[in-house]
Amino acid sequence: MRKTIVCIFCVLALLSACTSSRQLKHAALPGYELVWADEFEQVGRPDTARWGYDLGDGCPRICGWGNNELQYYTADRNAWVADGRLVLEARQETVQGRSYTSARLVSKHKGDWKYGRLEIRAKLPQGRGIWPAIWMLPTDWKYGDWPASGEIDIMEFVGYAPDSLFGTVHTQRFNHGIGTQVTKGIQHPTLSSAFHTYAIDWDSQKIDFYVDELLYHTFRNNGEGIAAWPFDERFHLLLNVAVGGNWGGKMGVDDRIFPQRMEVEYVRVYQKKDR
Repeated sequence: MRKTIVCIFCVLALLSACTSSRQLKHAALPGYELVWADEFEQVGRPDTARWGYDLGDGCPRICGWGNNELQYYTADRNAWVADGRLVLEARQETVQGRSYTSARLVSKHKGDWKYGRLEIRAKLPQGRGIWPAIWMLPTDWKYGDWPASGEIDIMEFVGYAPDSLFGTVHTQRFNHGIGTQVTKGIQHPTLSSAFHTYAIDWDSQKIDFYVDELLYHTFRNNGEGIAAWPFDERFHLLLNVAVGGNWGGKMGVDDRIFPQRMEVEYVRVYQKKDR
């Protein structure tokens, strides 16, 4: 009987420790409150209350999703949750005339925010031709089609540059279509072998970009209007792994690398309490 009581006590202590750990993970930053999160604790499909999908190859309007990408995005074969992680897997397989499949999750109309701190802990895929991204697009496109309403790239990575990640913004005035995008890269040796936390802190005056709490890039509101700063409207989050494309495929695609995964441990969104 005593042994049973001790075992029960051990189980309760373990559960308490796990609960405390979970509470600590959810603890808001000073002056902020947690407003949206996915800890990927379920098993199976991603939570439909938090995520939707972009599907296909972007055709007929913008084939290759506007970047000449090679993948076909699915909803049921390339994204799942297991072992406390979201998995987005790119594969070499033919679907609907495309030679690769992958997944692109979106929080649109399920998670939309104006200002805040977003933190995403992820381990990136690797290999020439792979192009994962953690990024944001406007929910309402108030100022017009891309790039007028803006884009925030929290993290981009291309497999042919395995030790570098990039944070970027696109606007009407600053975008890659005219070669004026505002971007900054940082070198890191373990992007595909370890988990790192990618974050932005976004308010009315600036967007700060972080990796593992290291601030490496800031884009400021210069007061010149929406052509330079359209970031005063709601944005939503996208998680995807592209294959090839104008940037990701610049050095070709190595078919020997597949399948490749981006794994995500959590997504957390904080906003200031006095907003």
